[in-house]
This record gives sequence, C-alpha cells and structure tokens, in this order.
Amino acid sequence: MSENDSVLAAARAWAGEPMAIATVVSTWGSAPRPRGSHMLVHADGRFEGSVSGGCVESDILQTAAEVIAGAPFQVKRYGVADASAWEVGLPCGGEIAVMVQPVSATGFDPELFDRIVATRAEGRALTVTTDLATGHSDLRPVETGEVFVNRYDPPRRLLIVGAVQIAQALAGLARELGIETVVIDPRGRFLTEERFPGVTLDDRWPDEAVAAWRPGPATAVVTLSHDTKIDDPALVAALASDAAYVGALGSRRSHAARRERLAALGVDPVQIDRIDGPVGIDIGAIGPSEIALSIAAAMVGAFHDRR
Repeated sequence: MSENDSVLAAARAWAGEPMAIATVVSTWGSAPRPRGSHMLVHADGRFEGSVSGGCVESDILQTAAEVIAGAPFQVKRYGVADASAWEVGLPCGGEIAVMVQPVSATGFDPELFDRIVATRAEGRALTVTTDLATGHSDLRPVETGEVFVNRYDPPRRLLIVGAVQIAQALAGLARELGIETVVIDPRGRFLTEERFPGVTLDDRWPDEAVAAWRPGPATAVVTLSHDTKIDDPALVAALASDAAYVGALGSRRSHAARRERLAALGVDPVQIDRIDGPVGIDIGAIGPSEIALSIAAAMVGAFHDRR
C-alpha cells in the first residue's frame, strides 16, 4: 500500500535505533484501516503511519513502548467499546486486530525494510510472512500454525503524456495521493520545472519513454496532449504492457477515430478496449481541475480493480 511508504522511509531513517512496528492483521466490518497497514514507533515516542486513523493509536503507542522495553510481542483486538469507545475502541463500528512487534531479529527483522524497499524499486512485489505464535516475520513461508501474510506491492506510478494544463492539475492530485508521477513530452516549451514543480520530467519521444518506464500493475498511463503524433505512440507502448490503467483524453468521436488509427497500426482490438476513452469518470467535469479529478478517480479505481 502506498500509505506504508512513509513508514518504510522512517524505518530507514531510524535504522539501528530501538523501534516497534504495529500491523493491522485482521479486520471486520467498517474497519478504518485495511489489513497490512503499519505504524512504526520509535523509542523516543515518535511514530509514523496509522493503524486506525486515530482511534486506538494512543493505546498502541503504550503497547509499543512496552515491547521496545522488552515485553513480548502482542496481538490486540479493538472494537466498539461503549463508554470507552473514544479511548481504546472504534466508534466507526468496525473491529481490528493489531500485532505489535519489536523491530529485531526475533520480531520484525530490520533487514526486511531494505529488502522491501529494494524489491519494490525494481517494480516487483515482496511477501513477508509472520508466525502469529512467535511474532517473528520472515521472507520464508511458515509451514504450520497461524500466519499473517503481508504483500508489499511496487509504488504506484502515473505516466502523463502531454504537459498540458490538465496534466498540471493531475500531477498535483497524484502527488497528494502518494503516486509517483512522470510527465512525458518532447516539447521543451511545455515540459518545464516551473510548470511541473517536484515532478519527474521526461523529454523523450513518448513510445520510448513509456517503454523505458516499464508500466506494470502498479502503473497508470494517461495521454492528454491532443496531438496524435504524441499520444498514439504512447498508447501503443502502454497497451503492450500490463499497466493497470490506460486512459486517453478526447471526445467519443475522437476516441472512435483513435481506435481506427491504433487498429491500423496493428494493435489488437482486445488491447484497444483497455483504453478508458474518453478518459475519467463521468462527473460532468468542467475545466482542467475537475477533469483531472475525474481521471484521478478512474485511475484509483483501476488500482483497486474497481473499473
């Protein structure tokens, strides 16, 4: 999950210092955070991440302090606690189980953080298995007993083709969503740091650039230039990958023409059907910011396989 990126960054920044890690291992009902969510706690009280959105964090901080001091790992369960709901319960009505482990060779091995980061950077997922009887996490599967398996997918990435005004708004939304963003455009006057601060810029021809970024299940590709010489090669490259989402700006009429052009280039009709065109969820968007919002929503839905 992208929400764990800040936890992984903190783990590397605090490397070698006493820490505990809390993980949501089970959820029921309207739980505020999904399974696999982390909260990393430093011995000095600093923490990063969340396991409930604020409902039970204070209790987790206390438990983490005990674990850091030498207490065994714990699995704590939280639900609606009536009078004490706002203290150590979940007023939203859900239930969660949270495991608190020391960051140590016998708990959550600190070397796992580096392995997770390195594997995700290669565009691959990594699975960590935790033995719920011992509280030990490892890359090797546990043969017997109750286990918790957490999958760390590659960071989400958005490739925007066409450094236009909608791209500026979309890049900002993607940044807020924790999605790494690359803007691709061979036109130097469009592709500037002033127009896209804090965003990776790629001035290669779109088909070369898209192929080089190797889109996978954690990548979305959106073409926005309105220039067929720029958009079409990018779409051909994107459809040759297993990108999670491929979208193209334009009206229904222009998308029909686009389909004909891509078919003439030899793209399989089944692959062409993957294109979300006109791009985005129909919210009656007006103007660049609202169009960007509709695209961001469609992209997130694709990442969650909700298209």
